[in-house]
Amino acid sequence: MDNVTVLVLNQNYEPLNVCHVRRAVVLVLRGKAEVIESARGVLRTARDVIPLPSVIRLVSLIRRPRQRLRLTRKEIFARDGWACVYCGKPTRDLTLDHVMPRHRGGSHSWENLVSACKACNHHKAGRTPTEARMTMHHQPGEPRVSIYYPFFQYLSEREGWRKFVPGYEVISAAF
Repeated sequence: MDNVTVLVLNQNYEPLNVCHVRRAVVLVLRGKAEVIESARGVLRTARDVIPLPSVIRLVSLIRRPRQRLRLTRKEIFARDGWACVYCGKPTRDLTLDHVMPRHRGGSHSWENLVSACKACNHHKAGRTPTEARMTMHHQPGEPRVSIYYPFFQYLSEREGWRKFVPGYEVISAAF
């Protein structure tokens, strides 16, 4: 029962989170959520038999800021389409390049990191793209995160949740 997950919807039915079944049952029993769909199985107490929830909806609306992606190599490469931003060559053998080199005051941020093939990174060396006479195919920046990002990994195994995620086919193609 501990590894069973439950989809948590906001009051407006927007997917909000994924939690363990124990947390979901506590929310339902305290009156903070209602069960939208039940899973297989039940939870037996001394007095009651409670069906295990699969999808719950919160009674009150929760406002929270959009999540941000962590700055990692994999996320930089994914943002740049697994291709070099200088020559456009798609490859899995990429390196990270600082647009403004770190030794010249460049930061380690979304706006200063790009993916580059080894040849372009070697050609650019410790210079800026302008000094190296190289152009970037797009300007780097922090990518926007889909509201479905936190629980997308669970959608493939839980068919019943797909109806609560509008445009699931479009999202799955993007990942």
